[in-house]
Amino acid sequence: MIRTISLLIASNIFMTFAWYGFLKDKNIPLWKAILLSWFIAFFEYCLMVPANKYGFANGINGFQLKIIQEVITLIVFSVFAVLYLREPFKLNYLISFAFLLCAVFFAFKK
Repeated sequence: MIRTISLLIASNIFMTFAWYGFLKDKNIPLWKAILLSWFIAFFEYCLMVPANKYGFANGINGFQLKIIQEVITLIVFSVFAVLYLREPFKLNYLISFAFLLCAVFFAFKK
């Protein structure tokens, strides 16, 4: 499970930069942003696909993989938004994340 989570974290870092890394630079042409995003996304896929295959092979089902991935995505994005985009982290975001953690609990409950 550690290998799966580590690969998911790394892949989400690439994904976050591919999708949101160009928000601060308003002068970059859209076509360049799209091409650069696809280039970065290639590396995301090189990590995401093995993460899902390893996880599934080790007993994590598809629903559980997706729930894990979404929580990791939100954590990675939160760090990115605060540190890179310089956006404030508000209490309502924290409350939203608490509800998502409840989703994780119920997804893994036997």
